[in-house]
Amino acid sequence: MIRQRTQPKPPFKGQRISPPGIEAEMNPQPHYEAPKYRPAGKLENQVALITGGDSGIGRAVAVMFAREGADIAIIYLPVEQRDADETAAAVREAGRECVMVPGDVRDPKFCEAAVSQTVQQLGRLTILVNNAAYQRHQESLDEVTLEQWDQTFHTNIYGYFYMVRAALPHLGRGSSIINTGSITGLEGSPQLLDYSATKGAIHAFTKSLAKSVIEKGIRVNCVAPGPVWTPLNPAERSAEDMQDFGSDTPLGRPAQPEEIAPAFVFFASEADSGYIAGAVLPLLGGDTTAG
Repeated sequence: MIRQRTQPKPPFKGQRISPPGIEAEMNPQPHYEAPKYRPAGKLENQVALITGGDSGIGRAVAVMFAREGADIAIIYLPVEQRDADETAAAVREAGRECVMVPGDVRDPKFCEAAVSQTVQQLGRLTILVNNAAYQRHQESLDEVTLEQWDQTFHTNIYGYFYMVRAALPHLGRGSSIINTGSITGLEGSPQLLDYSATKGAIHAFTKSLAKSVIEKGIRVNCVAPGPVWTPLNPAERSAEDMQDFGSDTPLGRPAQPEEIAPAFVFFASEADSGYIAGAVLPLLGGDTTAG
């Protein structure tokens, strides 16, 4: 019998980290290694570009893609270099190349340059993972500043658009685009008005883009998780708020990044999901209210 890995449960200790959040400073450390996962060469000869690839879900996806045979490029903010170095080391330990591309997806020219660098250094581009995100909890609409609204939208949905526009000329038949959505985009969140709105937009963008490029043989899908133990939440929430993070799921805990990453492998692998496009897949720890 295969024993299930024990995952951390609430209550959690206070996380003394600040935005955008450094995973190396979290306690407990998020799990991304997926020791029970058994690769099967599903992404051999593939090249994936992952935004927000330094930590959290992005790191777990990068490492799992590498274990499946893909070479990787990761985009991350320069202040996240420490996390990005660990991700790159893990990708290389899996025997694959890792191109490191520091920059901000809010800049369309940077997005074009990031795609060009990936193609130049790795030879091609077959998978785009849009994962970079910004969020900040506020108690009411009055507390959401115009600056916050703009930063959230420019990171979470403009950045996705910029990356897709830059990547599409390089994606051929059999390629895939995978977006990271959220339960908040399906059900809303009173303290994440701007973030929820962008995630809902990502879900609609996924479905519309899927219809737009399906004739080119490019599949577009979206993974929409519930609470996940990544730097995104503790970087902008108090220790008191984080103490019970994820406790309201049926499993009584947040997901670990290694539990989310296999869904990205599924959507990236044409052998597994070649007939699927425009899907938004909720991963909710046993909850069934969304979707």
